[in-house]
Amino acid sequence: MAVRKMVSASQTLQQQLDGERRLVSFDSYDLSVRQLLDMFESGEIDVPPEYQRQFIWDASRESQLIESVLLGIPVPSLFMATNSDSTWEIVDGVQRLGTLAHFLGSSTLLNKVNRSSALEIESLEKLSALNFTTYTDLPKSVQLMFSTRPMRVTVLNDKSDQNVRFDLFERLNTGGISLTNQEIRNCVFRGLFNNDIKRLAVDKNFVATIKLKSGDVKNGTAEEHALRFFAFFEHYKAFDHSVKDFLNSYMQQSALKKISPSLEKVFKQTFALLKKNLPKGVVRGNRGVTPVNLFEGIAVGTALAIRTGKPIAEAKLSKLLDDEKLRTFTTGATNTKKSVVGRIEYVRDVLLK
Repeated sequence: MAVRKMVSASQTLQQQLDGERRLVSFDSYDLSVRQLLDMFESGEIDVPPEYQRQFIWDASRESQLIESVLLGIPVPSLFMATNSDSTWEIVDGVQRLGTLAHFLGSSTLLNKVNRSSALEIESLEKLSALNFTTYTDLPKSVQLMFSTRPMRVTVLNDKSDQNVRFDLFERLNTGGISLTNQEIRNCVFRGLFNNDIKRLAVDKNFVATIKLKSGDVKNGTAEEHALRFFAFFEHYKAFDHSVKDFLNSYMQQSALKKISPSLEKVFKQTFALLKKNLPKGVVRGNRGVTPVNLFEGIAVGTALAIRTGKPIAEAKLSKLLDDEKLRTFTTGATNTKKSVVGRIEYVRDVLLK
């Protein structure tokens, strides 16, 4: 029996490996620093806005990278993903690319990496003669040496599906400031739907309804709440157990289309109603942050009630925040199908009584 189980597990593992490996297709290139920066400068290599907050290396660390390049010390590969227009989008290596651009220091490159002036080398020991110099101070021979140094670039090509692309962003997201899942979605599933999500995430009633931690204000958390609203409003009964996969699937399927006028109308009606009746937002007690599971129940349940066209018992909204039965659906094992369906439909039914 034990041998049979081992054989079965081995076969399952091999099937998973074969299936998943076929989804991944890479190309590798050795580009000179100059080629790489020319592509970056022209827009052929894109750094998504979500990644731009990762340009955080200080001058000492940047100087060490420049020294490594000049000495021929191997630098980790840059990872890119191919966009639909054949441009490349950086996945891992933002700070390395940013450092090279900062050192070369053209006005276009400096603007792209949010720097006001070119890098001045400092704190080097091996190439101490470089300290206090910029690229333009170097002899032409050293400038040529720098600009012709090869950099390995690995590119996920367009044969790979979007789920693989999300996994790549997630697994290789090694910058000093890690991206949230929603920031990765904003990079991977760009399009009309993503534009609408970002627009609705700053709707005044929506913003007043969700209370975020200070660190979550600019990291895609608001956009993820808006995404959750639409995904669960349309497909909450199809939810299985993984919120990440559920949201990824919905955003991938919706990426190329705008949010319909009818869906946007429900969104705006919902958060106008919540703003009116919950002046402190969707929060429990004295806590200043919106629990995401409570948000799903209150927001989507309210939207479902609105969609029926029946009168809504608005006065019950504030009582729902501390409702004991709703609490059972929003604490503990909250991401089971039973809990998701339970909290959404419980709010809907209370508001329609």
